[in-house]
Amino acid sequence: MNVVLVEPEIPPNAGNVARLCAAARATLHLVEPLGFKLDDAQLKRAGLDYWRHLAWHRWPNWTAFQQQLPADARLWLIESKGPRSYAEAHFAPGDYLVFGRETTGLPAEIIAQYPDSWLRIPMFHDQVRSLNLSNCVALVLYEALRQQGFTSEI
Repeated sequence: MNVVLVEPEIPPNAGNVARLCAAARATLHLVEPLGFKLDDAQLKRAGLDYWRHLAWHRWPNWTAFQQQLPADARLWLIESKGPRSYAEAHFAPGDYLVFGRETTGLPAEIIAQYPDSWLRIPMFHDQVRSLNLSNCVALVLYEALRQQGFTSEI
């Protein structure tokens, strides 16, 4: 599996996602601009010493990320206003789970490119706008792994 953070802003969130990806053997893609430096202490602290066990890539922008995608790549955009729940998707090995900035989500231009792959995490309180980014990644990534039977578990 692949986890893509588009323009993440908060170092501890990215660090938590890095640790999650290391544990799940998912590849992390960080798409710039980043709201922090990669040597940020909070980023490192949240990722603990798992960075060395993580497969990850840094991309200068969305276009550079897209250009490296295999022709058959399947992207799933997880955004608060997606028309379908993430639980309705059928995930496959190698899929890309794409998440946007903590404050503004994914740019409309990216969503417009993949309208049939736009998913949401259900919310049950009208005064709560969103969940923490690292929690969102954990929910969707582990649902994708569950659907695959947790085949690579140690």
